[in-house]
Formats: sequence, structure tokens, C-alpha cells
Amino acid sequence: MKIQNLAVIFIIIILPISVILSEYTRSQIQTLSLQISYDDKLNNATYDALKTFQLNTINSATSDLANSKLSDIEASVSIFFRSIASNFNMAGYNQEVLREYVPALVYTMYDGYYIYSPYTNTLDNTNKIDVVIDDGNGNSHIEQKSDKDILHAGSTDATYKEGDRLSGLKPYIPYSCRYQKGDDDFIITYSLDNYITIQGMIGGDWVYKYGYLIDENNIQGTGDNIKYRNEEIYSDETLEELVYNPDNDKIEKYKYIKINGVKYYKDTDADGNEVWFSILGEKRYNQPDNFSEKNKAAIYYYNEAKEFTEFVKRNLSTITGADAVDEITGQTLYEKDEDGKPTSNYLLGNYPIFKLNENGVSIEDPESNFNQQRLAVIRYTIEKNLSIAINNYNNYTSGTTNFQMPKLKEDEWDKIINNVSIISFLQGLNMGGKVYNGYSIITNNLNREVVSEDSIYIVTNDNQYHRTNDLELQGSTDIKGGFLNLDFEIKSVETDRVTGKVTYIPQRKY
Repeated sequence: MKIQNLAVIFIIIILPISVILSEYTRSQIQTLSLQISYDDKLNNATYDALKTFQLNTINSATSDLANSKLSDIEASVSIFFRSIASNFNMAGYNQEVLREYVPALVYTMYDGYYIYSPYTNTLDNTNKIDVVIDDGNGNSHIEQKSDKDILHAGSTDATYKEGDRLSGLKPYIPYSCRYQKGDDDFIITYSLDNYITIQGMIGGDWVYKYGYLIDENNIQGTGDNIKYRNEEIYSDETLEELVYNPDNDKIEKYKYIKINGVKYYKDTDADGNEVWFSILGEKRYNQPDNFSEKNKAAIYYYNEAKEFTEFVKRNLSTITGADAVDEITGQTLYEKDEDGKPTSNYLLGNYPIFKLNENGVSIEDPESNFNQQRLAVIRYTIEKNLSIAINNYNNYTSGTTNFQMPKLKEDEWDKIINNVSIISFLQGLNMGGKVYNGYSIITNNLNREVVSEDSIYIVTNDNQYHRTNDLELQGSTDIKGGFLNLDFEIKSVETDRVTGKVTYIPQRKY
């Protein structure tokens, strides 16, 4: 056969293959580009939701209250859907359509989390009230009826009806785990630091205790004379802050003390007498009692933490992750093999959780048994309930998308279980060559929920600001004090003055 004929045959065979491969490559590039674009849009919307939550909590005097926190989160959710609709507008998706592709939003807090997802409204059928029933013939009688009886599915004047499919925040879910060993049966609620709550039967007694776990070997002394890691804990610390005073419409520096989450500021009246006040919204409330301007919070912390740690050491030193059980059924939390049989591995680890300073490792060390258990419980509770919420979402949609909990990377779990954060999910969008299943994790270091190392600035005598892990601080005696990052954020106060709003920075020097 001539070479020319072979060339023709080669072209006839290779050309279609080349065209197909070229089209496949182009399609894959377009799909990848679209996926990156969708990831950016989802990240932007999640970041907008986080900034909304930050601004609301920073400028709210009641952000520590449960109802206020719920309002802040609901406002954040609303901004998320507005933002994602704005980002995806050019792709032809509006807000109502996009809601069908968001199976869940998660807001992780200090000792638990909220999940925003669809749910079926269930009316109360137990509490009954007297209701007057008119038979239409001028006669009436009284019957006892519950909400479910009154607001039935056929009711035309009910805001919420039995069986309605709604979207909203589900009840707060704590980072808790139930443990059973012998006659002991109790629940421990963990947090993002070393604070825990214990509730249940221990040693034949009902126990409800809470506090911080610390390394007792690092504490010296008692009462007001106490040291931690050979550093004296001062009982005469004075705190100051710039505050807007609505009585004179000025921003002034006041000494303050914080009690049960409320700041009380020291002032003097026209006669020079000491006056303490708090501020809520645009109003100042003078207090009937006077306080000491010296803050003993650090002294109280170490003394109470030492006492609580000693209680845990006495009563829980033999508890391991193998004693963890399901909170409702009481079944042991074993890992199971493909046949559903328990394996030798325990879901939360078979090691003594509260045997303090095990093998010389301090309980405050990130690698301690306590911290390993704490992080494992936080991850387990989030993963379990989030998987249920996303899988249940399939019952609320009429499409063909099968919503599933994605497998998060280990470094992503590290971000979630160590920070206040927002996790968003977007699944089922058509990208041509594949279906988009994305998620976004944005952490929040500007919050009132928890103080982490990233939330603190150390100030030296030369008025330079440092991170807590700055190498220049090692062995330094030139430290003036520490400040929260929130103290350098602009605060705004709504007033009834002509200006309508006053803004200031709590730690700024005027």
C-alpha cells in the first residue's frame, strides 16, 4: 500500500478522535471554570453573612442574650440568601430558586450550634384550653382543644398550620456527650475551650457542675495571693473603656467592671459622689449599688477553676471514650464494620479523658486526652446532626437532586471545631458536564462567643501591639497589658439626636 493511502487512512481514523478529545477537554475546562466561579460566589455570600453577624453582635448591648442572638443569626441568614441571589443573578437564578439548592446553613457557637434548614411544623397536641363552640343555631358550649385541634390544616386564619413545610433555625444543639459506667450516667457539654458542664448521676448523687479545667500543677497559692506558671495574678486590675454617654451626648473614658456579662461604668454626680451606671441602647441606667472598680475576675477564675478541676479529678478519672453512649438510646458508640458488627475501635477513643497530666501531658495541651475527646465530640455531634438535616432535605424537594453530606477535609474540620464559624452548602446546580455540590466554611474571630489567641493583642510599654505568639514577647517584662480585637472595631450607637448615629472605637485615644 502506498504511503499516501496510509496517510489518508490515518487521518480518517485520528481526526474524529482528535475532535472528540478536543471537545471533551474544552467542556472539562468550562466545567472547572464554572465550578471555581460557583465556589467564589458561595464563599462571598457566606462571608457577607458572617460580616452581618459580626456587625450586629459588636454593636449590640444584648448580643449575649439568647433572643438577641437568634435575631442576629436570622438577619445573617437573610443576608446570605440575598447575597447569593445577587451573585448568581447573571446565571439566571433568583433567591427563591436558589433556596431549593441550599439544604443547610450551620452556625457554630461557643458550646453548640444552630442549623438552618427546612422542617415540618408540628403543633402542640398536649396543652389544651377552653374554647367556646357555637353550633350555628344560637347554642354554644365549651370544649377543651389544643393548638393542633384549633389550627388544623384546613384553617384559613392560621399563620402556621399543622404539617406546613417551613425553613428556619432548629433548636440549639450543644456539643454534648452521654457517658455510662457502672451506676454513673451523666452528660458532659463541651465548648471551644476548656469549659465544660456536667449533669447527671455520679457516685449515687445528682450532679450539676460547670467550670474550667486547668493544669493544677501550674497554680501556686490560694485566695487573692495566687500565681499561675509563676506569674502573679493581680486582684487590683483596673479596666477602662471609651463609652458614649447619652446623658451628655459625649464619648468619654470610664473605669468599669464586668459582672455576668454586663459592664458597669464608674462616674461621679454633680456633688462628686460615686455613681455606677450601665448602658442599654441609647439609654443610661444608674445602678442602686456601688461596685469596686478593681476587677478580681482573674482571681476568681483561677480559684474556681482549681476547685472544679479537683472535683473532676476525684470523680471522673476512670471515664474513657469507650463509655460514651447515644444520648437517647444509650447504645455504645462503637464503630461498625461492613456487616454492622462492632469493631475494636471506639468512635470517641478508648483512653482516660479526665486523668489529668497523663504521661506528663498537661490537660491544657492541644494533644491532651481531654482536648482530643472534646474535639472528637464536637465533630461527631455536628457531623451526625448535619448529615440528618441534609439527608432529610430530600423529603422537601421535588427535584432529582440527591442531597448528601459531603466529606470534609481534616484541615476544614480543624477550622470548624476550633472557631465560631458559618458553614454553607449549595448542591444540585447544573454546570453542564456535572452537578455542582459545594460548601463554604468561614471562621469568625470577631465575636463575643469565645476569646482565642487570635482575638488578643499584647501591648508593650512602647505602645507597640503584638500577637500573643509573637517571638519578641518571650521573656519580656515590658508588657503593658492586653486588649481584645473587638475593642478596636468601630461601635455605632443609634441616638434620638439630630445626627441619629454616633460611632467610636472603644480603645482609641481621643
